[in-house]
Amino acid sequence: MRLTPLRERCVSCDQRLWVANHAQRTLLTFRGLAHLTLVVRRCRNRECAWYHLPYRAEEEGAWALPHGEFGLDIISVIGQLRSGEHRSIPEIHQRLVQRGVSIAQRTVTDLLERYDELVALQLVNEERLQDRLKHQGQVILAIDGIQPDVGHEVLWVMRDCLSGEVLLARARLRRTHRDLCALLREVKEAVPVPIRAVISDGQQTIRKAIVRCLPGVPHQLGQVH
Repeated sequence: MRLTPLRERCVSCDQRLWVANHAQRTLLTFRGLAHLTLVVRRCRNRECAWYHLPYRAEEEGAWALPHGEFGLDIISVIGQLRSGEHRSIPEIHQRLVQRGVSIAQRTVTDLLERYDELVALQLVNEERLQDRLKHQGQVILAIDGIQPDVGHEVLWVMRDCLSGEVLLARARLRRTHRDLCALLREVKEAVPVPIRAVISDGQQTIRKAIVRCLPGVPHQLGQVH
């Protein structure tokens, strides 16, 4: 799959972004191996604060964590089996193998740590992230609700498309717009800069929550959807 940034102009100087290179990622998901070709754009205005900084496809973070080789769908199931069903590492490994995932037991432990790090994120305590957001002056929020299996918890992940940072991740039993509104308010109150736009899939839950909690903020659907 080829992923291209939706934005074609620089968020700082509004000049045209140029294609700098194409990055490659191969990920293992429940649907099988996914090979991503990622179009990376950069600003060529030397006087711009975003000069030569990479602008990657907004949807990349919905597939996997930075530098990760396993999809967020697999990480979500590992977390649910551990926290929701209290399964041991060998039991989780066996369940994944039964579903056709080729994975080592040690890797299951590593991915469980990634899940714990996600749900424990506290943006207000991240001084480094706060400084980075203040420097860029705005946030373009990407929202994704991951629920690989019916009946499992939904892992809501919210990312900033400009910095690529995960701002918040929470596991919720329900997929209602009221639950999502609470998470949106948490992010809105924590970030030190305005949320200028939102990107997501077409779920009615997300649409209703954005209209209610982020009135007037532009909302665009991802290209894949």
